[in-house]
This record gives sequence, structure tokens and C-alpha cells, in this order.
Amino acid sequence: MSADLTPVIAAGTRWLLTAFPPSGGAFSQALAEAQARQAVTLAAALRYPTPLDAQLLHLLGPGGSTRLDWLTGADHGGDAEATADADWRTWVDETVVSWAACLLAAPALALAAHRLVDRGEAGEVTRLTRPGAREHDAAPLLRHPDLLEPVATLHRALLLELLDNENAALG
Repeated sequence: MSADLTPVIAAGTRWLLTAFPPSGGAFSQALAEAQARQAVTLAAALRYPTPLDAQLLHLLGPGGSTRLDWLTGADHGGDAEATADADWRTWVDETVVSWAACLLAAPALALAAHRLVDRGEAGEVTRLTRPGAREHDAAPLLRHPDLLEPVATLHRALLLELLDNENAALG
């Protein structure tokens, strides 16, 4: 995967963990972060499959988290901390986060998506495709389909269309 996607992956991961915080403890935080990062990395690999796509992303920008923040009820107005917080939020790609939410909510969908990308690009996704009790316990909000639904529904149709088209081409 292009290193050019690193800021989008980091921002998407951070946004998911901020919107759907893990249960308490360092171990839970690490497991939740691994799951969010795997989902965002896989979604980014699907959304920006070539180096040219990544270059265009940098040229045009990912769009930021404004609509996602509004959708989840996050308020980032006014104070100095919110201003400092705004910098990383500009790197959030709404489509990538929406697709990541779809993948977190449906491990079977994550498995289908992983089949479409170069394994080296998406990296290890076992915590995403075969979550166990530890993963669910560490990130109950991040894994809850009902809570993820408002974000997942934003761009789910586009993801499903991409997966259907790619599977038809492979089959």
C-alpha cells in the first residue's frame, strides 16, 4: 500500500476510536486500535487501489470529518483543544470511514473485501475478519452494528457495488 495513505489511515482510525471508544484499559485500547486500523487500512486499499489514486487524494484532499462528526453528534466548536483537534480531522476520508464501519459490523463483508486487495497492501486483517470474544469485549461500541449503522449506511451501496463488480470480474 502506498505510504501516501498513512495520514488517511491514521485519521480514520483515530476518528473511529474517538466516536466509538473502547472499553477501559490499555489492552482493550490496543485491541480496539488494531481492529479500527485493520478496517480503515482495508477500506483505504479498496478506495485508493493505485499510486495515482493516492496522489489524487493528496491533490484534492480527503474531505474531513465534518459530516461524520455531525452524524454522530460530536461537537468540536470553540475551545483551543477543538482547534488543535481540527488538524487531524481534515485527513478523515468519509468514504473510507464509512466502508471501515461496514467492515467492522460484518466480518463476512471484510473477508470478501480482503480477497479483492493485494494481501501485502491490506496487511493482516484477522482481528477484523475473525473477531473473537476479546475483540468484541475490547471494542463493544466499535463492533456494534446498530451503533455503526448511521456511518456505515453513508457509502455502503458504493462498497457493495464495488465488491459485486470485482467479484463478477474475477468469477
